[in-house]
Amino acid sequence: MKRAVFALSLACAAPLAMADGLTALDHFLKNVHSGQAQFTQTVTAPERDGEPGRVSVSSGTFVFERPGKFRFDYQQPFPQLIVGDGQTLWVYDEDLNQATSRDQDQALNSTPAAILTSATSRSALEQSFTLRSVPAAQGLEWVVATPKDDDGALRSVRMGFDGDVLAALEIEDNFAQHSALRFENFQANVSVAPERFVFTPPADADVIHETP
Repeated sequence: MKRAVFALSLACAAPLAMADGLTALDHFLKNVHSGQAQFTQTVTAPERDGEPGRVSVSSGTFVFERPGKFRFDYQQPFPQLIVGDGQTLWVYDEDLNQATSRDQDQALNSTPAAILTSATSRSALEQSFTLRSVPAAQGLEWVVATPKDDDGALRSVRMGFDGDVLAALEIEDNFAQHSALRFENFQANVSVAPERFVFTPPADADVIHETP
């Protein structure tokens, strides 16, 4: 279920980079109302007793539609489905044939999924996050979002943009676990069939309904 100082030259370049990063975020929130992409997610666990943290890699497809609807289809290394319809968040583990539901607003508050699918403006995001641009890297413009709620599990989110296209998310939690998502073949403002955001557990599935 568990599946981002140089001296004078950088100082001079920083204002432009900052403007570009936040402007890219503004454009994404304002202009991209739906989208689909392929993704690869690399999760790195923290070091323990001097041993390097375990690294796991998964991949699949992602689709979303604002406000609040999204679907992650994990295909490798094993199938798993995460679906939000705006009210209920479902997580389905195909190998275990187990489906878990929870209130979507409670589950996604101050999370990267809220950035992708719920907010429609920077001011809406700034209710939950402190936003700042950082210098461009890897051919992308970057924004760091830090949750204002110190009690949550999330430490920071780095968002990388290629123009209006979201190309990367780097997530660090308060347990020092790092998750990096890379999106490929991103298609913006696609028409998404409503049934993509509907999940009905199989009749023989073990269903767990979590309450806040």
